[in-house]
Amino acid sequence: MESVLQSGPMVDPLILLASNSPRRQQLLSLSGLRFQVWPANIDESRLEGEVPEAYVMRVAQVKARALTLSAENFQASFILAADTVVVDGEAILGKPVSQAEAGRMLRQLRDRPHRVFTALALIALEDRRLFTELCVTQVPMRAYSDEEIEAYIASGDPMDKAGAYAIQNKGFHPVASLQGCFANVMGLPLCHLVRTLRQVGVTPLIDVPGACQAALSYDCPVSSSILQGEQTG
Repeated sequence: MESVLQSGPMVDPLILLASNSPRRQQLLSLSGLRFQVWPANIDESRLEGEVPEAYVMRVAQVKARALTLSAENFQASFILAADTVVVDGEAILGKPVSQAEAGRMLRQLRDRPHRVFTALALIALEDRRLFTELCVTQVPMRAYSDEEIEAYIASGDPMDKAGAYAIQNKGFHPVASLQGCFANVMGLPLCHLVRTLRQVGVTPLIDVPGACQAALSYDCPVSSSILQGEQTG
């Protein structure tokens, strides 16, 4: 892929993505940034009393730091890690372990809002500096029926998704009217990533918000605010 970014003295820097998520890979490819996938194998257990924002931030940073030695083998310039959780109140909903649990999660979230937290951790390998971002999006779920839940579970789509749903699933269409970052709910808030990369002198030459919105068929109301540095998601 042709390089489409500028980064001061660096020429076509390589990002090592510490994730095996197809959704994160899809979103990161929209930025035009050159990257290599190398998943981090870490313990993601939640610590006792750990609040959701502290949990996702810690896990993202541990993922990023776990790849510092691997990055040298790839001649990478940066490591990027992310962690995303679905939060109902203070309860973190992970990936369902069974169809029955998927059904319980979907009924729990139905017809009311919850939050999705994504933490980004970016390590500049030249000097090991760490940069972090946290995006929190309010997600209003629609009043889908029990029959829709059963059909969605039968499709198999909920089983590898935190909270047992994919916002981008057009058949199920779980979310009523989102007013935040669609990409965050998928697992990688691209505008937050862009403003993080600016801190290390890397600026994509393509219109990342435009590419994101076109690919996701979503008219984002918060992208400009995020890129201006506002704490919104």
